[in-house]
Amino acid sequence: MDPVGNWAQDVLRCHLCQSPGPPMHCDICGIYLCTPCVKEHLFDDFTEHKVVPFEMRGSTDLCLTHYLKICEQYCQQCNIPICTLCASSTEHKDHELVDVFNVIESKKRVFKKDLEELENVIYPKYQEIASKISDEMVDWNEHSKKLIMAIDEHGENLHREIDTSTKKLKSNLEEMDSKSMSVLNKQENEITITISNIKQGIDEIRKLLASNDVCLLSAYKSRNVEFRRLPPTLRVTLPNFTPHDITKNHIFQQLGTLSELSVKTDDHVYTMDAPGAPNVSKIIEEIETEYGEYKLRSVSCINENSIWTCGFDDKMIRLYNLQGELFSSIDIMTRDNLFIHLMNIYTTNTLLKTRTKIYVHLTMEPVP
Repeated sequence: MDPVGNWAQDVLRCHLCQSPGPPMHCDICGIYLCTPCVKEHLFDDFTEHKVVPFEMRGSTDLCLTHYLKICEQYCQQCNIPICTLCASSTEHKDHELVDVFNVIESKKRVFKKDLEELENVIYPKYQEIASKISDEMVDWNEHSKKLIMAIDEHGENLHREIDTSTKKLKSNLEEMDSKSMSVLNKQENEITITISNIKQGIDEIRKLLASNDVCLLSAYKSRNVEFRRLPPTLRVTLPNFTPHDITKNHIFQQLGTLSELSVKTDDHVYTMDAPGAPNVSKIIEEIETEYGEYKLRSVSCINENSIWTCGFDDKMIRLYNLQGELFSSIDIMTRDNLFIHLMNIYTTNTLLKTRTKIYVHLTMEPVP
């Protein structure tokens, strides 16, 4: 017995002689066997055995119809493993029967092919797509931060303009205050002087009334005519502040607008070709043209989105996009063998034409 530290190696030992690394397995008894012990195990007549290589262990099924009979064949029509008794029954008459091991090998070849495609083609492609999505999310976050900064900056500019306008209104009001106070102060001073003169005249008249001095009385000159001319009345119209209505929409328009978010899913469903599969053309667009009586003659693809066309007896060549929109028309001299051919390096585009329609076939080729 190996030391305790090597207990994992003790698991796979011959059930009869305990030799390590048995290369065979009995699927019926569920035990491992070395090559010399296989014969001894098969000599047990009381039980049916099915000894298979270690790599094929678990490949033996017992028949569900006939007790303890081993399924050695596979019915292709019924898609189930069957025993020899089932194979000779009327239930499977004229059915295609194949060896179970051949079916297992065939299935595993398919599995290996699928596994190879998943590991080497499909899984990396999805990782690439996921990576692009992550990059787009990072780009979106960076773009969003820049937009927020721009909005904040514009908002601060608007606040500064509002503060400037507020200060200007206050300054205009202060200027009005200064002018009005100057006029009022001037009139107030003039009236104060006049009042002082009136008081002085009253005092002088009172003294004259108490005096009998002829010379003093004769020297008096009345100023009542002067004082009867009252000062002009100032009509001061006080300024008022008329605030404009504050509307959210107006403020929002002044601040700015965001363009609409556009999230589009490509209308075309792209399917990866299976490894080793032949190139297959697919119709990706059907384009209506305007040739009419001239009839469509020649078509050439210059890239994935544009095509040149010309018609019989037509002195124009026309550039269309794949949505059928006319981009450009060029006057040319008619030539018998006019043909425009521009090849896209990695994509072959086949264009089938009728009188007025173009069917665009796309065949993807591997990049050299």
